[in-house]
Amino acid sequence: MQTKPLSACSGPRSVESVPMSSLENKVAVVTGAGRGIGRAIAHRFASEGAKVAVLSYSEANSQAVADEINAAHPGAAAGYAVDVASSEATAAFGKAVVADLGAPSILVNNAGITRDGLCMRMKEEDWDIVLDTNLKGAFNMVKALQRPLLKAGAGRIINISSVIGLIGNAGQANYAASKAGLIGLTKSLAREFSSRGVTSNAIAPGFISTDMTNELSEELREGILGTVPLKRFGEVEEIASAALFLAGEDAGYITGQTLAVDGGMVM
Repeated sequence: MQTKPLSACSGPRSVESVPMSSLENKVAVVTGAGRGIGRAIAHRFASEGAKVAVLSYSEANSQAVADEINAAHPGAAAGYAVDVASSEATAAFGKAVVADLGAPSILVNNAGITRDGLCMRMKEEDWDIVLDTNLKGAFNMVKALQRPLLKAGAGRIINISSVIGLIGNAGQANYAASKAGLIGLTKSLAREFSSRGVTSNAIAPGFISTDMTNELSEELREGILGTVPLKRFGEVEEIASAALFLAGEDAGYITGQTLAVDGGMVM
């Protein structure tokens, strides 16, 4: 499994009398950062001064996002191809990222997949791969990075759940279970890590404009919007803003919580 950085840091950021950014001198790890929400979070964290480890199952995607970030913020990102469902791969990454970028103090577990189908007809392998990636993957990443997170003194764990984990959805029993499990994991980690100053919170996005939602038929889009009080899809940047808040100092007294960014779907 590839754990070597695909785009290495080129050196320290220029400070020139520029005011300190909110994540200056922080190292953040973002999984599922090859596209969509994860990509937006990685970009936002880098713009706020963090060095970002961009993780994706796809080497091409993690490389591309790291290159995008480094073009705007030289030396701010490194790309890694990691299968988060593999404990061996995540353990190897945990060692590599400390050597490459420094000790992470922020972990965003965003990696996720879907294998939709009615529960009565769902194949066991479709259940397993979704739970292994979406839920076990977060567990693996916490295990791989727990020591630097605990040593950070003010570490941040942010798990990207979903409104589907709060309300369920026909045809997504595996996905709903994985995202609901993330909320339970979030609360347990909050209790276990709080004595070391580490916060653990979840974000539950609603329907967000991504490549997937852009391919929906107009009829289906209208049906979805009928369930959203604000009558629009969210933007990936709005999830990134929520993640930035939870990663920063202003959220230091918030832990064990789930922030729904869903246009009012869950009230």
